Amino acid sequence: MRILVVEDDERVAKSICSALELAGFVAVHETDGEEGWYLGSSEPFDAIILDLGLPTLDGLTILKRWRRENVITPVLILTARGNWDERVEGIDAGADDYLVKPYRTEELVARTRALVRRAAGHAAPLIRLGELTLDTRQMRVSRNGQPVPLTPQEYRLVSYLMHQCDRVVDQMELTQHLYDQDFERESNSVEVLVGRARRKLGKNSIQTRRGFGYIMETTSESDPVQ
Repeated sequence: MRILVVEDDERVAKSICSALELAGFVAVHETDGEEGWYLGSSEPFDAIILDLGLPTLDGLTILKRWRRENVITPVLILTARGNWDERVEGIDAGADDYLVKPYRTEELVARTRALVRRAAGHAAPLIRLGELTLDTRQMRVSRNGQPVPLTPQEYRLVSYLMHQCDRVVDQMELTQHLYDQDFERESNSVEVLVGRARRKLGKNSIQTRRGFGYIMETTSESDPVQ
C-alpha cells in the first residue's frame, strides 16, 4: 500500500513516514504544495495524508483541485487549526478524515488503515478470503487460524491483493503500490515475490491470469502448502 504524505515540517513528516513504514505501508513524502498536488494527480496512491499549511499551494486548494480532477484517492487532512468550521470546510471540500495536531502517531496510522480498507470496500479490520485471514492491525496473515510467516514485502503483496480481492491486478499496478520509486529491483521482482507467497499460502492462493496479472478470489479452492 502506497501512501503520499504532503507535509512541509521535515521532523513531523519523518515521524509519519517511519510509522507508516513500520505499519507495512510504502510512504512517499513531499514538502511543497504544488509538487504534492502534481504527485497526487499523476501517480497512484492508496491514501493521501495532507497538511493544510503548505508553501506555494495550501492543502485546501490542493484538495479542491484533486476532487475537480476526479482524483478519488482517500485523503486525511492534518492541521494545527482545530476550529469546527475549518473542519467542516475540509470535509465539504472532499476530505475523508480530519486529524488536528497534536495527535498520537498510532491514531494517524489507524485512521490511514481504515481509509485504505474502506476505499477497497472492507469495513472490518479483519479481511477473510476462504481459509486466509488478513489482520490489518497486527499486519498478520493466518491460514485456518495458524499464522503464516511472511516477510514484510510478501505481506505487502498479500495485503494488497486481499484488499483488491476478486479483481485482476496487473504487474505494473503491483509494482507501483509495493515499491518505493527509488527501490532497486529486478524486472521479475513481482513474479518472484508471488512465487514465494504461494509457497507459504498454498499454490492456488494467488491465481495468474496470463497476459493480465494476478488475483486472489473468494471462490479459490483450498490446497496444501507446498
